[in-house]
Amino acid sequence: MAGSGLSNQTGAALGALAFPVIGPVGVVAVRQYVAAAVLSAVARPRLRSLTGRQWRPVLLLALVFGTMNLSLYSAVDRIGLGLAVTLEFVGPLVIALTGARRRLDAVCALLAAAGVVTLMRPRPSADYLGMTLGLLAAACWASYILLNRTIGERIPGARGASAAAVVSAGLFLPVGAVVAAVRPPTAGALGYAVAAGVLSSAVPYLADLFTLRRVPAQAFGLFMSVNPVLAALVGLVLLGQRLGPADWAGIGAVVAANAVSMATRRP
Repeated sequence: MAGSGLSNQTGAALGALAFPVIGPVGVVAVRQYVAAAVLSAVARPRLRSLTGRQWRPVLLLALVFGTMNLSLYSAVDRIGLGLAVTLEFVGPLVIALTGARRRLDAVCALLAAAGVVTLMRPRPSADYLGMTLGLLAAACWASYILLNRTIGERIPGARGASAAAVVSAGLFLPVGAVVAAVRPPTAGALGYAVAAGVLSSAVPYLADLFTLRRVPAQAFGLFMSVNPVLAALVGLVLLGQRLGPADWAGIGAVVAANAVSMATRRP
């Protein structure tokens, strides 16, 4: 679990190093290609065998998958890795708290909301477009979870997710071609983008698959709380992105809300 989280955030940070050359769009395009290659090798999707009822959520997941990564990386480019990942993390947190009837979950929701308000507080350096992109990534992550549930009910194994990754990569083929023509990639930038795809898509997917066979889902969800903290630390070490005390307090509030909610939930 630690390796998965650290790999994911390190990949995002390495992808950010390619932004000056090919921009967030170019990095996301390469990441989509890598994710499609890895998931296809693991799950071997049979696209021709899918029915119309199965294709609908797959197509929606492909759109959500691409939009989620594009909005997240664009947010990272504007507001930094730690804040972008924390705002994105609100998506699965909302899903976890939706429908909960415990008073403690209501307190957790208020705590998370306070954290988000703290991160988005008015100040001279506030980048509201970047913050909005982070919240868009959160909405996409929530949709990603719900669509994966639907696909899991209609398509056995990981074939549905891999099919969505292939379709998303196909949608990004013309995007990648345009980026390559307008902003020709250097070998270094391309290497960073590929590393982002491997570390943020391939490694976490395989590590999580391995982990969930041995670790209860509740413990896995609890450990996921550390991702915003890992993102802030990786952003500091690899990108030199420093956060102020108020930003750390906002991150801590979001992390604490998820940790308390997951730790006190019945298995």
